Amino acid sequence: MTKTVKIVTFVPESHAEAVRRSLGDVGVGMIGDCTHCSFSVKGIGRFMPTEGTNPYCGEIGKTSEAIEERIEVVCPWEKIKEAVKAVKEAHPYEEVPIDIHPVLSEDDI
Repeated sequence: MTKTVKIVTFVPESHAEAVRRSLGDVGVGMIGDCTHCSFSVKGIGRFMPTEGTNPYCGEIGKTSEAIEERIEVVCPWEKIKEAVKAVKEAHPYEEVPIDIHPVLSEDDI
């Protein structure tokens, strides 16, 4: 089992700094002696809210677009639950997109 994962989320620009800070504050995004390390790239998220949802933006039944940041951080295996909780607390979306990917080190190859 790998000991490190990469956590990826997509967040509106307005909340990107809060998500990055929240992750760093729980000890995620450590590279060497640096804390709060992350990588971000901007893009456009597309979605259509359906009946019964409470969208952060957009209108129910209409295709919507939002400028979002994809934020990636490395995360020690033992901090995954803390990291997911940190993202959810800082993220405005009703359903928070979170991907967790295993990361191989040089020792694994």
